[in-house]
Amino acid sequence: MTAEKVTVSGEGLTIDQVVRVARNESKVAITDDSVVQDRVRKSNDFILDAVANNQPIYGVTSGFGAMAYKAITKEQAMELQNNIPWFHKVGTGNRLPGSDVRASILVRMNSHLQGASGIRMSMIERMGVFLNEGVTPHVREFASIGASGDLSPLSYITACLIGLDESWKVDYQGKEMGAQSALTALGLEREELGPKEGLAMVNGTSVMAGIAAGVVYDTRQLLALSFGAHALLFQGLGATNQSFHPFIHEHKPFNGQIASAAVMLDLLTGSKLICDELDGQHEFRGGDEPIQDRYSLRCLPQYMGPIVDGLRLIAEQVETEINSATDNPLVDEASGHTYHGGNFLGQYIGVGMDQLRSHIGMLAKHLDIQIAMAAMPAFSNGLSAMLVGNTERTINGGLQSLQICGNCIMPQLMFYGNALTPHYPSHAEGFNQNINSQGFGSANLARRSVEIYQQYMAISLLFGVQAAELRTHIECGHYDASQSVSPATLPLYTAIYEVIGRQFDDKRALIWNDYEQAMDVYIAAITEDIKAGGRIVKAVEKVKGALFDC
Repeated sequence: MTAEKVTVSGEGLTIDQVVRVARNESKVAITDDSVVQDRVRKSNDFILDAVANNQPIYGVTSGFGAMAYKAITKEQAMELQNNIPWFHKVGTGNRLPGSDVRASILVRMNSHLQGASGIRMSMIERMGVFLNEGVTPHVREFASIGASGDLSPLSYITACLIGLDESWKVDYQGKEMGAQSALTALGLEREELGPKEGLAMVNGTSVMAGIAAGVVYDTRQLLALSFGAHALLFQGLGATNQSFHPFIHEHKPFNGQIASAAVMLDLLTGSKLICDELDGQHEFRGGDEPIQDRYSLRCLPQYMGPIVDGLRLIAEQVETEINSATDNPLVDEASGHTYHGGNFLGQYIGVGMDQLRSHIGMLAKHLDIQIAMAAMPAFSNGLSAMLVGNTERTINGGLQSLQICGNCIMPQLMFYGNALTPHYPSHAEGFNQNINSQGFGSANLARRSVEIYQQYMAISLLFGVQAAELRTHIECGHYDASQSVSPATLPLYTAIYEVIGRQFDDKRALIWNDYEQAMDVYIAAITEDIKAGGRIVKAVEKVKGALFDC
């Protein structure tokens, strides 16, 4: 089934659309709206007229950055632009994922369709050809401080678009080749950049914003899965649902807190494993168990609420960024003026990605506490130590090493939560870029944080399944939790079994004897399914919708 085409018009581009083009290879089309096309054409005409008349405009009839005092003649105007990719050919480090580069190209197209950049429509159309024909430039992870935008990363894309030289490489439908060879394969001619076009292409936030769009998309899925993992662990711990009663949250009405409570209430409704106290009654549970749940359970809405609200805000900011004109100067063709400004500063992306990484670390910390309670009989309300399945077998380690693996990952996620944007006072480019956003670096770190958390999530889900099955045995006399978990968590429980290639067994829990399975294989399978947006992610689509479709 062919994915729906994404029409680009300079506005209304969504995070989901960016991901569809970047990862699912949806085709793109440029709007046929004559108003949009006229804006682009007129802004380009304005630049050409300004050059012909020697009108002073930064980066068009002047040099760049610390060289902005140098006047550029109309005869030098094109040479100035075509020189840009050469002196920005400084990228280093690992290559960016191809999906991030594709996202960047789409965002740059959308930015230029606002008609404030002075670029030819044919250049925008060429970006669409690259996306639709599967041509992806090679771009490196280091070289941008996010101050004049993503200069070097975007210069690599630009050089490939025009076929500047074979030393710039692309993937063309899975095959690596030089940029000029790719144009030949596409039946396109090598191009020269016109006045302002080099500056317009490289001077913007499109790479960091493209990366951020994918990161936000993934984090929304992981947040929904976090709620799912909590719901499994809640049921495994035999916790109460009373802490999610609307009465509590009406008296502290933060949007994220209210949404978190409502989601958890829905996820636990109908479970045979929880202590149902929605009627406002309380009961002693026996032994040393307190009359109310411990903080990590009882305060979940208050803990998760700021993360939900924070991610909503970050998503809104990223969508604003991908629908913005982010180069300099901007052309107002209607008034006949150009304006020197700083829309290329990626501060919203830098700060947003810093905050997102912090949120991911907090999500891991919260799950880590629930896992620790489930693993310890003193806090688990009767579960076996380390969630051992077959307690009749003396030599059985259960999930203790799985917890150690989680403990290895979780502090790294907390470390990645440290902010990057405030730490380096830039003196770059002869003090022209004397403040910076580090948005590109922050977005790259956020992608890595997501990749690590996907693996931590796999571990958390295994703990959730095992705890729910052991609780099922306590409450129902068998281990098949598909008969006891809530209807809302059953799809997630089922998906995990499907992904690891196992079937429910009412006579034994998932992890029974140590020698009967390799948990690293389970982790890998679950992680890959999450990365691919597979069955496990689809099982919590309703949760994601409840948190973000508002």
